[in-house]
Amino acid sequence: MHDKLVYRMATALVAGLCLLLTLTATSLRAQEDVHGLINQLGQANFQQAGAIVQDLAKTGDPKVVSALQAFSDGDLYMRKSDSQVFIAKSADDMMSLTDPLTAQAAGQEAKDNLSKIKINNNLRRAVRAALGGLTLMSPDRATRLEAAQSILKSPSADSLEAVETALQSEKDAGIRGVLERARAVAVLGSDRPTEDKRAAIETIRVEGGRDAIGILSSVTVDNSLKPDIAAAIASIKDQLTIWDAVQNVWYGLSLGSVLLLAAIGLAITFGVMGIINMAHGEMVMLGAYSTFVVQSIIRTSYPALFDWSLAIALPVAFIVTGAVGLVIERGVIRFLYGRPLETLLATWGISLILQQAVRSIFGPTNQEVGNPSWMSGSFDFGYLSITWNRLWIIVFSLGVFVALLLLLKRSAFGLQMRAVTQNRRMASSMGIRTSWVDAFTFALGSGIAGMAGVALSQIDNVSPNLGQGYIIDSFMVVVFGGVGNLWGTLVGAFSLGILNKFLEPYAGAVLGKILVLVLIILFIQKRPRGLFALKGRAVEA
Repeated sequence: MHDKLVYRMATALVAGLCLLLTLTATSLRAQEDVHGLINQLGQANFQQAGAIVQDLAKTGDPKVVSALQAFSDGDLYMRKSDSQVFIAKSADDMMSLTDPLTAQAAGQEAKDNLSKIKINNNLRRAVRAALGGLTLMSPDRATRLEAAQSILKSPSADSLEAVETALQSEKDAGIRGVLERARAVAVLGSDRPTEDKRAAIETIRVEGGRDAIGILSSVTVDNSLKPDIAAAIASIKDQLTIWDAVQNVWYGLSLGSVLLLAAIGLAITFGVMGIINMAHGEMVMLGAYSTFVVQSIIRTSYPALFDWSLAIALPVAFIVTGAVGLVIERGVIRFLYGRPLETLLATWGISLILQQAVRSIFGPTNQEVGNPSWMSGSFDFGYLSITWNRLWIIVFSLGVFVALLLLLKRSAFGLQMRAVTQNRRMASSMGIRTSWVDAFTFALGSGIAGMAGVALSQIDNVSPNLGQGYIIDSFMVVVFGGVGNLWGTLVGAFSLGILNKFLEPYAGAVLGKILVLVLIILFIQKRPRGLFALKGRAVEA
């Protein structure tokens, strides 16, 4: 029994060694064949070189990539003494030689002993197609995707076979989509049957996009296929019209979220206190600078916490701007109640003081505020490219809105604030200290503006003038939605944001804002209290 086991093990070992030797010999023969093809480039004309490039691509050997890339870059040389081809680089007065397949050093040679292998544009295109075919089988996803995109940008019937081979084994849905499109484009330039070309036109139509219109418009086809091309282009244009409208809505929501953040604090102070606070924009600016300071400290002392910098900056900005707002209300505004023109002038003066203070401390130039990794980059949705920072700002603005709504509806402070808003005298007679409600309301509105500055630091320049770009739009949102009404502020912000983005393509950014202002003025003539007017005897009086 023991002898039989030893015999079987010995037999298996011999068989394994034979298989290994066979594979090694096969590999060596294949490498010799590839070397032979590369050496043929040294004496081939342009037409013959094109055929050799295709043969090299058909080997499927990834080692060929470096040789073809060197050929495209003009770094392939033939040694005159033995007609061997090498990758050659200049090294002082000599040329340093490298084996084109193994990348091993092959010594040095005088430049006069070498002959440069010439290449033209047609050959470079053939090399690009070959490289694309070779790298399409790479185990690395990024390499395969780059190769597929390269073939799509430089379509050629020569690459059709490589693309179809890659499609058979490709599992990644994103890469398959690019390959399907590359195959369709290559089919249109090939001698495939008319039915195959019709299917290719349909594939390009389904993929859609502006690039598809360019491809279909430039391709040369038989007259029988021109109606199919025209129908596909018309269908793609109809799709793009719909997606353009969706894009405007998305951009409008993005702008509306910014306006909501900037205006929601103003809606509280303006609604409760009747104060025209021209320094509200500077609260936004202080919030952005609070983010800058927090990130500067984290970069210097705690770099591992950078992704948490915005979470840390939010309470810091709220406390800083809330405290500044409380000081402004207790020090200036409480003496000016009932005199709206004087409060406007006073807060405008305060805004100038705050701007100059920031210039003196941080300088007049823009400050760098970085994006955490989770707010960087973008993703595609249909034909839209949605950036993560804009998406998170929309989520954040809605979160702030919900939190503030709960505070006003579910807390004692919110109840007192609503009572003062609707009937100040009655609230005072019920024992509510209206002066402190005013102070903490102003501090709350300022703190929310500071939190808005944290968000805006991710999409706008952090400078002393940051708040000036939002103060007028914030007042328009508040007046349009209804003074002191949070739901009106929400609807007003998103409505004006979407309206702006639909007007801009036709009227331009400046004229679009003017038209929005005119429309709001006309609307206020019909509904002086805005979309959602507050209820209450004092308010209605």
